[in-house]
Amino acid sequence: MNDHQGTDGFTTPIDDRYFEDYTAGATYEYGNVAVTEEEIIGFASQYDPQSFHVDPVAAKQGPFGGLVASGWHTVALMMQLFARHYLSTVASLGSPGVDELRWLKPVRPADKLHLRLRTLDTRLSRSDPQRGIVRTLAELVDQGDEVVLRVTVVNLLRTRDGT
Repeated sequence: MNDHQGTDGFTTPIDDRYFEDYTAGATYEYGNVAVTEEEIIGFASQYDPQSFHVDPVAAKQGPFGGLVASGWHTVALMMQLFARHYLSTVASLGSPGVDELRWLKPVRPADKLHLRLRTLDTRLSRSDPQRGIVRTLAELVDQGDEVVLRVTVVNLLRTRDGT
């Protein structure tokens, strides 16, 4: 549940959101993404062609007892929700990376996932005061409220004065 009023839980819409609009401790939840067998196979066929991602028959004998999504597919689903709902479309300056990426539970066909976020901390850049750094704990959660992915995302954002 969002603890702020306004668009997507913020007081400012995503196309007018700057570093100053991100508040340490704020929490958000977004979206519902249904995962299909076709998407799992399609993604993995191109990017992670292991049998338990691309072959439903072989996957039954594999380590997960059935077809599961590639962890990288799961990250892409998280990023889709993160970019559509949380990350500013006008102030984002990219990311220097992520910390502590963990796949905690396999994602299977027909799972329904949503994104749970907590803004961990924000600080102005030491080298450029017209940008700030926002660290966010992102958890992708399944229909049983179990966390399937956890990652700390680091984003660089322009300040309002930096426009």
